[in-house]
Amino acid sequence: MQLKRNEIKNKDLKKYIIPKYNIDKITHNTKEGPKWIHFGAGNIFRAFLASCQQKLLNEFKENNGIIVVEGFDYQIVDYLKKFDNLTINVTLNADGSISKELIASIVQYIKMNPSEVDDMKQLREYFRNPTLQMISLTITEKGYRLKDMNEQYYPDVCQDFKKKPSEAESYLGKICSLLYERFKSGQYPLALVSMDNMSQNGEKLETAIKNIVEKWVENKMVEKEFFDYISNPEIITFPWTMIDKITPRPSEKVKEMLVSDGFENIDPIVTEKNTFIAPFVNGEAVQYLIIEDAFPNGRPKLEDAGIIFTSREVVNRVETMKVTTCLNPLHTALAIFGCLLGYSSIYEEMKDSDLVNMIKILGYKEGLPVVIDPGVLNPKKFLDEVIHLRLSNQFIPDSPQRIATDTSQKLAIRFGNTIREYLKEGKDLNDLTIIPLVFAGWFRYLQGMDDNLLRIELSSDPFIGKINWVYNNVDYLSEEHLGNIIKLTQDSSIFGMDLVSCGLSDKVLEFYKKMNRGKNAVRTTISEVIGGIIDNANVI
Repeated sequence: MQLKRNEIKNKDLKKYIIPKYNIDKITHNTKEGPKWIHFGAGNIFRAFLASCQQKLLNEFKENNGIIVVEGFDYQIVDYLKKFDNLTINVTLNADGSISKELIASIVQYIKMNPSEVDDMKQLREYFRNPTLQMISLTITEKGYRLKDMNEQYYPDVCQDFKKKPSEAESYLGKICSLLYERFKSGQYPLALVSMDNMSQNGEKLETAIKNIVEKWVENKMVEKEFFDYISNPEIITFPWTMIDKITPRPSEKVKEMLVSDGFENIDPIVTEKNTFIAPFVNGEAVQYLIIEDAFPNGRPKLEDAGIIFTSREVVNRVETMKVTTCLNPLHTALAIFGCLLGYSSIYEEMKDSDLVNMIKILGYKEGLPVVIDPGVLNPKKFLDEVIHLRLSNQFIPDSPQRIATDTSQKLAIRFGNTIREYLKEGKDLNDLTIIPLVFAGWFRYLQGMDDNLLRIELSSDPFIGKINWVYNNVDYLSEEHLGNIIKLTQDSSIFGMDLVSCGLSDKVLEFYKKMNRGKNAVRTTISEVIGGIIDNANVI
């Protein structure tokens, strides 16, 4: 059978959680009075947020679905529409059990593409509707940046400053143009909710939106009242959030399981923009979404689907706990060394005692001492769950190569915060060993050779093009090269601070030199470091 409404209607889907509501009625309600529009048709949205709304619909606590907008990779929309907007959500539990759900809460996919006249017309109409309560975004951290690594505005953003809102072409510029439609139609309230995996995401979205609108006001493209409108916290809000759910690329094994259930033509594809997409999503059972409760026009009852609403301060504490201590740093450490040691999955790394001990020391010994308990989630229990349940889940086929993407954009947040807290609290930076080991491992990874000195493909990262000169045709133990590595450790845009000034660069360089002693030098260095810590203190 095809994944289409008319084909599955009378099929035996007892193994699946299926929609209990009238899909046609929900679709009609949503288009007539939209409440939730989501930007970014990626895996985490379909596996998590769409599933939460589906739960509310199944329990008849909501009567609207979600309209999904894609503003970057339009091929995703063309592909997903083939399946009548349906998604199969496969949850892979750590105990080996599997849950399968047929998601129908997404009622429409729209391209935010100026050349798609009908789509843009309808999207503008939705934004003019006073019923709209929230827009949410999962567009990746890069989607919020208006400037490149040289602090220059991207060309499309720079051009948008000089255009009318209706002519905007950058991603956030187009969202600003939709907000302008809402402003002109009645200055209706709205919550703009970033659900991307980054610290203080609401503030980053707010800053970017205001930056664009401010430039429009300066260039007399819009009236000043529009800036006042988006700046009024009683009308427009930018709630902070913390999201956490591992949703890897579509798994071939999951596809085979669905095929055995009778589904046809559900092969994953890779778009021209390198998006991995399928009519199904696979992810872990553990999921968290903490949201600042600031919705001036109301919101869905998502607390009934397990989402926690709280204050901005608590959201920030949870985010800091997760991103800087209990999950993301561990992920990055495993990604770097997994690539170097020849692993292709995270759960296989979790069978490696050196790597497991490494992330235990990173989390329990180096991170937890400076974490503030947010109250709604216990840091120690969260970390226990990450190490003993989540990362070792063999049914989550995540790869170090995927997680290694854009590492240069992650180090400052995932590790720099801990270093700053040590300095702030007067703690001895000599107590930090795994963090400089990870930095050294990243420099070693950038050589593009694994621990057997075989070539590996580096994951995409905007930083790589900037530092090719450091690695091209050099002796990695030469004074010139090591001097350039030291210079890189002074780049606060990468590490969040100057590692020379704070005193960590020598340790980074020491580990880096050890990792360049030949074959298996990375493994030997990790083992020596871990062994030394374990011998001197009971921290595992």
